[in-house]
Amino acid sequence: MILRRVLVCGAALSVLGLLAVASPIARAADEAPDALIRRLSEQTLSAIKADPALRGGDIQRVIALVDARIMPNVNFQRMTAQAVGPAWRQASPEQRRRLQDEFKTLLVRTYAGALWQVSDETIVVRPLRAAADDTEVLVRTEIRGRGDPIQLDYRLEKTPGEGAGWKIYNLNVLGVWLVETYRSQFAQEINAKGLDGLIAALAERNRANNARASRS
Repeated sequence: MILRRVLVCGAALSVLGLLAVASPIARAADEAPDALIRRLSEQTLSAIKADPALRGGDIQRVIALVDARIMPNVNFQRMTAQAVGPAWRQASPEQRRRLQDEFKTLLVRTYAGALWQVSDETIVVRPLRAAADDTEVLVRTEIRGRGDPIQLDYRLEKTPGEGAGWKIYNLNVLGVWLVETYRSQFAQEINAKGLDGLIAALAERNRANNARASRS
């Protein structure tokens, strides 16, 4: 079950992948959140299926895709703050920067490897239940392919100003929210060793992941 969640999270993050090259900022700002998820899902799944390097598991190419195309469409500061929990308010600017950097590296490395698992899956976006003036919404989707359908939900917020539009700040895979999952892990480390201990643990985990990747 845990492995399945990791693989599906990778697919979840991948549906955001082509926003940076597929549409201008103005279009993203005017687009409804459910329409955004539907369009990006279709475009990105098509791109993965058409790219032999991605399908073949070229981890560096996958990481480049995630880093360049997906992360700009995520409110990563909010995601990190919620994962860290109350300790975020006591973090210095430097600690916040390092937490975001290490958490981003962890997520990209952890979930990027799942992109090559995408084959004949399709994504069904359920009707959106939201008012026209809502600034935070829940978009419910379902991945259909081999095996049972998989629940995949997104929490998005509408951001004003430059780069305005809808941004992801949490994912729900098979009933488990990504941010809450990491919050419980991070809380144990913070309680034991403080924020600097969490940063050090994330950095060590990322170094270990890089070492394994370089040997493969």
